[in-house]
This record gives sequence, C-alpha cells and structure tokens, in this order.
Amino acid sequence: LHDALPISSNDTGHQGAVFDFGFMKDEQAFLDFSYEANHQVADVAKQFIAAYYGKPASHSYFVGCSTGGREGMILTQRYPEEFDGVVSGAPARRTGFSNLASGPWAAVAYNQAAPKDASGKPIIAQALSDDDRKLVIGALLKRCDARDGVADGMIFDPLGCDFVPVELECKREKDASCLSPSQVKAIKTAFAGPKNLHGDQVYPAYLYDTGVAARAPIPGMLAIGPGIFGPPTMAMEIDVDQMAKAAGQPLVDALSTNLTSFSGHGGKQIFYHGDSDPWFSALDTLGYYQAMAADNGGLEKVSEWSRFFFVPGMGHCGGGEAALDNFDMLGAIVDWVERGIAPQSVEASGKAFPGRTRPLCAYPKHAQYKGSGDAEKTENFECR
Repeated sequence: LHDALPISSNDTGHQGAVFDFGFMKDEQAFLDFSYEANHQVADVAKQFIAAYYGKPASHSYFVGCSTGGREGMILTQRYPEEFDGVVSGAPARRTGFSNLASGPWAAVAYNQAAPKDASGKPIIAQALSDDDRKLVIGALLKRCDARDGVADGMIFDPLGCDFVPVELECKREKDASCLSPSQVKAIKTAFAGPKNLHGDQVYPAYLYDTGVAARAPIPGMLAIGPGIFGPPTMAMEIDVDQMAKAAGQPLVDALSTNLTSFSGHGGKQIFYHGDSDPWFSALDTLGYYQAMAADNGGLEKVSEWSRFFFVPGMGHCGGGEAALDNFDMLGAIVDWVERGIAPQSVEASGKAFPGRTRPLCAYPKHAQYKGSGDAEKTENFECR
C-alpha cells in the first residue's frame, strides 16, 4: 500500500557536485541544508495533497539515509509534529567528528604502519595487502560468526563479538599467516576511533564486521586508499584536540535527545545502521539511541515509540559482499503508526545470499538460530 503514497523530495536548497560544500557560503542555502528545507517542502507538499484529494493527508512519513538520516533526526528535534513516522538510516548526524574518525585518524594510523619510500613518505597501498585483509576477515568469522547459532558468513551479534586483531600478531617474522606488530597496532587504532590528549573518546569506535575489507563502492575501514574528500593524506601525526575544536557544527548536527513533543503526539521513529559502515560508526547511532532512551524514561519506555536496528555486513546505506540489505523500514513504520504493530523485527534479504532471509531484530536483541530447520529462512530464527 505504501508504494502508492504521494511522495515529495527536494535538493535541500542547493545543487552541486557530491561533497561540494561551496553552497555553505550562502547563508540561506546553509540554513536550508541544515534544517529548514524539509520542513518547508513538507508544508507545501501537504497543501498539494489536500488540494488534489480534497482532504488533508491522514498520515505523513519521512524516510532518509546518510544526510537523509540526519534530516529525519532534525525533523523530530526541531519540527516534532511535522511527521507521524520517521526512518533514519545511517544518520550523518555529526559529520565533523565522523569525517575526522574515518578520514585522517584512520589514515594516519595506517600511514605509521606502512613502509616508507626514499623520501620518507608512506607507501599507503602496502600498509595492508589483500592477503592481510583476508586474514583478518577469516579470523573475525572464526571468532564471531557462529555466535548466533550458525556459521553463515554473517555476524548477527556485533556487540557480543570479542575479536581483537592482536590474535593475529606474528610471533616471529611476518608471513602470510600473521600480521606485523605495526599492522596490528594500526588496525586497532583505526577501529578504536579518535581520542584526545586526555584519553577522552572524541568519536566512537567502529565495529569489526564482514564488510570492513570492502574496496567498493566505498572503501571499508581495512581498505587503504583515497580519502573521502580527495587524495589520501601522507601525514604521520594528527592533532585530535585541534581538529575536534572545529568538528562541531551546531546548526547541522542532530544532537538533541528531548523528543517529548514528537513522542507525545504519537510519533514513531526507526533507526537502522550498517555494521560495516566506514563513514559513520553504527556505534555513534547506537550511542545517540541509548542517550535518548536514558533521557526519556529508559529503553523499555522509549521502545514504545522508537527502535534501533543493526544491519550485519552492510556498508553505508546499502551494499556489502556479505550483507542482506533489502528490507522495508517504511512498511514497518507505517504498520507501527497506523496499525499499532511495533516492529520486533524486519525481514531482510539481498543479492549477496540469494534465497536467504533473516530477521533484523530491534536492539538490544539479535537474530539467533533456533537450532533446527532451514538456516536460510527467517522463520527458523528468533530475536534474543
């Protein structure tokens, strides 16, 4: 039914190349991108709908991923009565901090481990080889794959995964069966996320997951190459304290956890995030969700109107060689708003595993094989 609903979209007040931030020099364009555009377009869209159908829309929904995920959060925080249901996928809710973590922080960690050329510059491509990446993924699967009851090339209990790269450190000379101490340190540092001089976590860690070695469409956290905004940095050191000072963007960032007006009018919100996302850590979205729960009566209370879903193997908003990235969060939010059916799980499938389906379970639960039946079918899993 929801496929037939009237849909509106917009360019948030500017047009340009991907990651072209030149529009921000114009104050109105910057304000539109930050928080105004979707609110204004929603109001106009509702007028169109009322004029065409002769009555107002019964319900309204917002669905977005990445910047769209952030925009959904902004709408619940700044315009809480605009939408009845909001789906925020992999929200780019703190891009200044996430760009620091997935950009120079990780790059410098790998640069320090890479061999150097005659001029002392890191040979970035040699920090980790394809065989090194395969070694990490193999060890990760061996350690964490079967925790959900079946070894299927996917990790459905990411928070229970206790893999640490030091398990692969060479006891003697480096060979194909192990990683050098410098490589282990680089991986550990990159995934741990940036910390300041006092040891405070500036941005959360990244999950060890099956897609972290991906080379395309977006390089995973183990894939060394061009930076997000251009050529890779050759830097060997990083000043996290200095960079963190400029990372916050008050008008753009989605930080407020006071959603009493949104939840008070019956609003429902779904978060989802790919465990292998190299740009925005799934743990940052989870951290927001946990903080929001703490500030709104606790997890049990908040789960009455908001839920969070990890998506194993998935990169940024989709894709992944070991991901089931086809799922209907819009249908889930419509059922929740209009029929009162809270999503305990959402079924996922994908071209990575033809014929396989799995339940994506609402946090803090994860999909667990029941122990019998076809392990390729959702009905033989439960949320635990």
